[in-house]
Amino acid sequence: MHDFTIQKKLGSGAFSDVFKVQRKSDGKEYALKKVKMSKLSAKEKDNAINEVRILASVSHPNIAGYKEAFMEESTSTLCIVMEFADGGDLQSKINERKRTNSHMKETEIWSIFY
Repeated sequence: MHDFTIQKKLGSGAFSDVFKVQRKSDGKEYALKKVKMSKLSAKEKDNAINEVRILASVSHPNIAGYKEAFMEESTSTLCIVMEFADGGDLQSKINERKRTNSHMKETEIWSIFY
């Protein structure tokens, strides 16, 4: 983690947190998922490692790209570094539209699905 500066927390789940980070060496922004391995069962640990393998094997322009993964030994945390998608996720866009009682334009919907 000493290579990154945490800029803000993007979200969290039962066993992980996701942060927007900046790499100190190149100034680029990334999404960093921190998985608390000590809270996982043996099967869940295997699934977390398998997630890294799958992410590393996928390369597609519409999927946030995997960059690297490492263990933060002092906290038993698996850190997964991904491309930062600054446009947000689809669920956030849907929730915002519900909150404001507005609809997406058809061109926006097609750009998301395309």
